[in-house]
Amino acid sequence: MANITGSWLGTYWQRGKPTRFQATFIQNGNMLCGNILDDSYLGEATLQGEVVGRNISFVKTYISITKKRASVNYKGTISEDDNSMQGKWDFFGMLGFQNWEAHRNAENLEDELRKYITVQVPKNIKELESIKV
Repeated sequence: MANITGSWLGTYWQRGKPTRFQATFIQNGNMLCGNILDDSYLGEATLQGEVVGRNISFVKTYISITKKRASVNYKGTISEDDNSMQGKWDFFGMLGFQNWEAHRNAENLEDELRKYITVQVPKNIKELESIKV
């Protein structure tokens, strides 16, 4: 099963016009949740969905100050290396199916945290003793 937890950068197309977005996916087994920030007036959204094998599906729900919540359905396929995905989205059939794609952000926060912890933790007691407080 694919693991997509982390930060992603993507694009979706609406009537031929691209919109960039940044997504943070949190995967627990098949369950998926997270946040998306569109580079448009629509702004921030939450997401909930699932990953089954290499297939992904989720509903993106925009957070709106008007308390109206617009939801968008996404379906797609995750690449073999777990670093990209692509598919189709639709707004409940109103705009037809449109393309989207996303790529794992090179600045994966989980990997950065692991590197930081590995570098910062002393490897032995002599190293610990040499640290001046």
